[in-house]
Amino acid sequence: MRFLADAFSLIVDPCYALTHNWWLAILLFTAIIKIILMPMALWVQKNSIVMVQLMPALNRIKIRYFGDAETIGEKQTALYKEKRYHPMLSLIPLAIQVIILFGLVDVVHGITDSGTPGTEFLGLIPVEDGGLSWIMPVLAGLSAVAMGCTQNLINPLQKEQTRLEKNTTNGLSIALSFFLGMFVAAGMAFYWICSNLLSILVQIACNIIIKPAKYIDYDELNASREELEGLNAIGKKQTKWYQRDPLAKREKTDFKRFFSIAGKHIVFYSEGSGFYKYFKGAIEWLLAHSDICIHYVTNDPNDQAFALAETQPRLFPYYIGEKRAITLMMKMDADVVVTTLGDLDNFYIKRSYVRRDIEYVYMFHHMTSMDMTSTEGEYDNYDTLLCTGPHQITEMRQIENVKGVAPKNLVECGYNLLDEEIADYEARPELHVANERPIILIAPSWQEDNIMDSCIDPMLTSALGRGYQIIVRPHPEYIKRYQARWDAFKTRYADVPREELVFEGDFSGFDSILQADLIVTDWSSIFCEFCFTTFKPAIFMDTPPKVRNPNYKRFGIDSTDVSLRNRLGKSIPLEDASAFGDVVTELLRTRALWEERIRDVRDGFVFNLGHGGEAAGRYLLGAVLKAQSSSNADVSANEKEAADEAR
Repeated sequence: MRFLADAFSLIVDPCYALTHNWWLAILLFTAIIKIILMPMALWVQKNSIVMVQLMPALNRIKIRYFGDAETIGEKQTALYKEKRYHPMLSLIPLAIQVIILFGLVDVVHGITDSGTPGTEFLGLIPVEDGGLSWIMPVLAGLSAVAMGCTQNLINPLQKEQTRLEKNTTNGLSIALSFFLGMFVAAGMAFYWICSNLLSILVQIACNIIIKPAKYIDYDELNASREELEGLNAIGKKQTKWYQRDPLAKREKTDFKRFFSIAGKHIVFYSEGSGFYKYFKGAIEWLLAHSDICIHYVTNDPNDQAFALAETQPRLFPYYIGEKRAITLMMKMDADVVVTTLGDLDNFYIKRSYVRRDIEYVYMFHHMTSMDMTSTEGEYDNYDTLLCTGPHQITEMRQIENVKGVAPKNLVECGYNLLDEEIADYEARPELHVANERPIILIAPSWQEDNIMDSCIDPMLTSALGRGYQIIVRPHPEYIKRYQARWDAFKTRYADVPREELVFEGDFSGFDSILQADLIVTDWSSIFCEFCFTTFKPAIFMDTPPKVRNPNYKRFGIDSTDVSLRNRLGKSIPLEDASAFGDVVTELLRTRALWEERIRDVRDGFVFNLGHGGEAAGRYLLGAVLKAQSSSNADVSANEKEAADEAR
């Protein structure tokens, strides 16, 4: 390093001649070095901007292959190669700083060895000489703190890093500066301090010369970051850092078990135990009429599927939490995948990137329309829809025409949940007898301005005291989100006798629904199940509708969510909520007339009434057999090709 010392002396000596102070000479030397290295600083600025430009694409890779570290690493490396970005090049400035530091060793020794008065302190090393020299590592550490905090705000790359990345970068810089200050001469530590502080001015200059905002799409960056953060937040356990998730081992075991089984033909994906009821008919039919093994992935560790599997050896349930399910679904290898999940591939749950020929089947969890209460692309990435009635086929074809997308496979299926409720109702003749005290079931949805939050008080005021028993059964999600509101409501009516008003917060059964003489809702689809099972009418409160697709009108669909309201009962505008009691009285008085009307609506509204589960099971079995036939044909073709080549 002697040649460096000689070169640096050519700068330091004139600086001393100009200032007559070695401390000022070192400061001036540092400033000159920063100016000389300014082209490199600008190169680093450009490199940082390139990295920030790549961040949205990197975030999309992490989203697309969430949880698959190996594939993410491969895709990230390929992206760097494509964009000619080299992460290791960012270490060059640090390497140059260290080289300069080594070159200064002989320079500082030369200054202190000269015996010039006032140079003694420049040569002190804290770990050897102690005393006041310990101020240098402290100042070095503080200079790194100042540099780090500033860079977090103005460095184009560092300000976009995560908190952990910033803390790691700054922590290493502070530690390096402090320990360097302990083991080198005070003059060298002073150079390091000046270098840290002048780096702030250099960064400001770089931002002026090459403005980051001119090259970086911050809107796209923020959007991709928010999506990735949302993904990371899924299934996050509210436990302390030192607490272990008791389900983690079980989940990990089930994850490995799922992928250890080759040749999976059909997989059902459930978000929770409550979704099994939609799959039940199809699964039971498949178990009874085929030898197929059914793989059932659920986010619920207490899903009823685990108990059912104890008596069904061909049902294989797996507990996979929400976050790990994202990875599992992306690496899915099966012939057919069935879910009730909307927006496949639009949000967190993606189609498999391992196997492209999987048939994804959507099973409806409602009987109403697909325009207003469904998102814009809720069904876009499914191959097959198991439709509950002719209206859904008509609507889907209309949506496809408007959007200009390829037609899907639409199956005339039906709705097994309704079939089971009808069978249960018909098997209980006691439910067919009119209640001595008519039961009015209020079952609202949970969206904004639902019955509970907009008109429940005038409704109850007009209906209590008329000889009815009113049951208020809010949506489970309402209680989950707004427990305080639910508690306040119960407190307001705590003095009303139970024979007149009942609060129902247990959603495990349907007895209150089947026993009711009349159902009241806003925009919940529960009215279909009630009316089509019991042939009893409904009352609809005209709260603001549940609209998940603000552009639904462009489809030109006569939404059944609206059209059924006055075919299966009566609608009440919010301003007429005080007339609720009179409408109840009228509908109860004319209930016999409503039975025939509702029966006529049901007969043309639902496919395969009484056999929805069978229709779904038959289709799914056929889909599996078709996939296997195609797979065998491919194998035969490959074998023939190999034989031809061998000849």
